[in-house]
Amino acid sequence: MKILRIRNKKYCIYIVLLVGSFVLNAKAQGTKQHPYLFFTEKHIQNLQNRIKSDTLMARVWTDMKSNAEKSVESKKGGDIREIALAYRMTGDKKFADRAKEMLLPVLQKEAWDGLDDRTPRWNSALGTAHTLEVVSNVYDAIYDNLSAKDRKYMAGRIVKLGIEPSFGDWIWEPSRIHSLNAMGHNWWSSIVFEAATASLAVMDEIPEAKDWVKKAMNASNEWFYFSGSVLENKPKSFDDNGGFYESINYANFGVSEYLFFRVAYTNAFGAIKMPYDSLLEKTMDWFIQNSYPNKSQLMSVNFGDSSPHVNADRPVKLMIELGFDKPSYRWYLDQIGTKHPFKEDLNINTAMGLVYEPSKKAVAKNPGLPTGAIYSDMGWATMRSSWDKDATMLAVKSGFTWNHAHADAGSFILYHNGENLLIDGGNVGYGAPEYSDYSVTSQAHNVILFNGEAQNPQDQYHAVKTSGHLYHLINSDNFKYLLADATGPTSEYFLRNYRNFLWIGNVILVVDDVKAYDYGKFEWLLHYTDQAKKRGIDLDITKGNASVIVRPLFPETLANGYPHDFPEKMILEERMGVKDHEPNVKVPYYAISPPEKYQQTKFINAIILLDDKNKVNNGSALSSMASAKDGRSNLPVIEKLEGNDYIGVKITQDGKTTEVYFNLKADGRLMHRDSHNEMNGWQTDAYMMALTYPAKAEKPTPDNLTGYFVSNGSYLRNNSKSIFGSLSKVFMYASVENGNANIRLQGQPYINATFNIKKPKQFVLNGKVEQPIYNKAGLEITIK
Repeated sequence: MKILRIRNKKYCIYIVLLVGSFVLNAKAQGTKQHPYLFFTEKHIQNLQNRIKSDTLMARVWTDMKSNAEKSVESKKGGDIREIALAYRMTGDKKFADRAKEMLLPVLQKEAWDGLDDRTPRWNSALGTAHTLEVVSNVYDAIYDNLSAKDRKYMAGRIVKLGIEPSFGDWIWEPSRIHSLNAMGHNWWSSIVFEAATASLAVMDEIPEAKDWVKKAMNASNEWFYFSGSVLENKPKSFDDNGGFYESINYANFGVSEYLFFRVAYTNAFGAIKMPYDSLLEKTMDWFIQNSYPNKSQLMSVNFGDSSPHVNADRPVKLMIELGFDKPSYRWYLDQIGTKHPFKEDLNINTAMGLVYEPSKKAVAKNPGLPTGAIYSDMGWATMRSSWDKDATMLAVKSGFTWNHAHADAGSFILYHNGENLLIDGGNVGYGAPEYSDYSVTSQAHNVILFNGEAQNPQDQYHAVKTSGHLYHLINSDNFKYLLADATGPTSEYFLRNYRNFLWIGNVILVVDDVKAYDYGKFEWLLHYTDQAKKRGIDLDITKGNASVIVRPLFPETLANGYPHDFPEKMILEERMGVKDHEPNVKVPYYAISPPEKYQQTKFINAIILLDDKNKVNNGSALSSMASAKDGRSNLPVIEKLEGNDYIGVKITQDGKTTEVYFNLKADGRLMHRDSHNEMNGWQTDAYMMALTYPAKAEKPTPDNLTGYFVSNGSYLRNNSKSIFGSLSKVFMYASVENGNANIRLQGQPYINATFNIKKPKQFVLNGKVEQPIYNKAGLEITIK
């Protein structure tokens, strides 16, 4: 590594040059004997051994070999990769000859791909990369059956038709026309790394190809660490915690294209280490954190241009092949299984999938990851009840909008009892008018509109200048919280657009704090799957055996009767959208709005998660005893709370009561005045507070609290007795049960916090056992 220092009067610039064997930690000892890309001697020997004992792999191989033989006999059709694999597995030249026969017409074309509608013309596109992926693998696999003349000819055509157009447009000077700023997402990864893999294949005939490979590997550092562009409104590609903002779908594709190159490089030269390897591992965790395992098939969060059926089978298997093997990866692959419908994977029924099927290992009961995860750079988060199949998972997005990332700041989707019940509007083919008119717009997502608008429709093309954000994930067993800020992307219409999620037992409260520049109509959008039915003040959302109740509470409830007789109640309006991936199919969704025009208001909507205590029958939540008047029983009891400068909700379930208060003095309406408020005998300056206590008690007291929550507050008191105090406002949840104290605390970099808690058996702070400082006033904690 060399570092050059260049000085002038204003600037000191450091240029880092990676030279020689750069940071690959593997001396290029010369290429091995072909094949050395994917169907190597080692991998073929391993497959031959495995099919002796693995009946599934043996059956798949038998079918592949049979298909290859049919192609040889008929000289029609066939999968060229399967035929190449048949040659490596059997050594029978007839398969190599058939593969060559199929390869030559591709290599004899004048060009593989390009975009004539661009100026300057794009000489390579995804078609180039896809063709290179097939051609380079097959060329490498049948190399020893080719004459020297054939090898030279084929290598030259691979360079002419694939490598030169790709590297010429995307890497090489002075012909390069693309930058990471413009196309530095999945296209860059696919085109550059497939050209690099092809360069590996032709190194024996084209010696300079070794330098092309090095240049591509060096460039991978810039791709992984691209940090965005202010002038072009571009975000960093990868969140520090591993997320990829373009969606699960495009992350799977873009990362896999790199990993295929990495595997081929490793097979050719040996194992390497790169600076971003830890980021790659975090990306695999991101795939897992955004997955939903159920009893039928694993689903994935489908924010943006994605699908609920997408998975990361391919990158996870390639990571295992590279030696990054973790129990969580094995658990994830076990959830996917072998019959998943997603086409872009390493399914065992494909030639590459059969060769790179990971060896069998015991599978853990869960991935060993937290049940909540936040990706603050890109604005994604998930929270789940557990890692069990058919559990409950809430996914929230409030981040960037551009290209494959939709105008969906503040949106959420919900999975429960094996189904995706509250859904993202999805997407359709890019050529369909519904893609631009509906799929990418705010109207296709679970957000709040003002006078029918949220984000400007141009955001998806030109990129949103001020992106949304997620903050303060608190993930405990009994209480979960997340704050979504969608104000930036919707600031054309909103002065405030904050969405709070409080998950308390079987109830998820969605608390929206919104303010516009003038009076107008606020609308709360709800997209759902399958069946929805209004029952009194509730909406029952059902699919199969999964069901939730959505109950508006503030500004008002739905009418419990004829809407015409209750003009003050919330208005429920059914609208029509487009079904995910089916532009010709219209599907309904709801807009819930108050009858009055507001400039500032609060929405509180409860999502009640139905379980075995509330059976599902014909789309309705029914008790097995059917003892309640409306056919339900065992539901959480939810009551509205209202007082001077506050609103709230009281939830009673499973022997516990939780009171949640929203402090109207703390919603930004006051400047240079304290937000001190008293609510039900409790004093605080918090934006929100929640108090949990035994249901048999009449009210919460300092002595009977089992948990309490403060959102953006510096103190919590009862009758002048301090329960919690901090000089700066914090986000905090404290659970005090069974003699143990578990506190989640977030806020400023330096916090002096005091808690009035009896000395516990164990004190856990932000997931770690601590030994706090005690004094006469209670428990004192200093956090630096």
